[in-house]
Amino acid sequence: MSELKTALVLGGSGLIGRQLVNELLESQHYQRVTVLLRRPLADLPEGAEQRIEDFDALIASAEPLEANDVFCCLGTTIKTVKGDKAAFYRIDHDYPVALAQLAQQGGAERCFVVSALGANAASRVYYNRVKGEMERDLRALNFAALHIYQPSLLIGKRDHLDQPSRSGEGVGQALMPLLNLLLQGALRKYRATPADSVAAAMAADAQRQTQGLEIHHFE
Repeated sequence: MSELKTALVLGGSGLIGRQLVNELLESQHYQRVTVLLRRPLADLPEGAEQRIEDFDALIASAEPLEANDVFCCLGTTIKTVKGDKAAFYRIDHDYPVALAQLAQQGGAERCFVVSALGANAASRVYYNRVKGEMERDLRALNFAALHIYQPSLLIGKRDHLDQPSRSGEGVGQALMPLLNLLLQGALRKYRATPADSVAAAMAADAQRQTQGLEIHHFE
């Protein structure tokens, strides 16, 4: 059996991140799963370790983050940050790139990151442009393996999360099964994506020996 590795999870309190932590622990592929958080998480899955840090201070310190693999599920919405584009950029671009780089300096050779369908650094849509710039800058770090996940609208229950429900999300999730039936052929990638499917894909890919860039869509 190959030597067990260590995993670092960014965004472990979110819709995908919580499930990902469970998936990584259940895989028994890692001897340690550390969740980097800005505030304590009361119901962190048993077996995971949490490390509480001020992300801005941590990045400024340039302290390497020890891990073999880094998983990033960080992300917010413009509405959540009350229209503050600078705050949105910091969370969806700066934190993923800078923290992944610190993990790389601490030994990480593989990076698994959640982006979004339509991510494009040249997009006129701000959300898509920020996601595209994040992908571009992670690619520039030249990890031995970089997995980018581009789900469409995420669906899943936020009841257990320490996050507010997003406006209109309940209605959208109720309608998505019907809309998914209408999205066929080349449009299948636009179907709503269960958050647990993304988490499961990330954990499964982590058990494969891969090199280079892989971009994943969901149908």
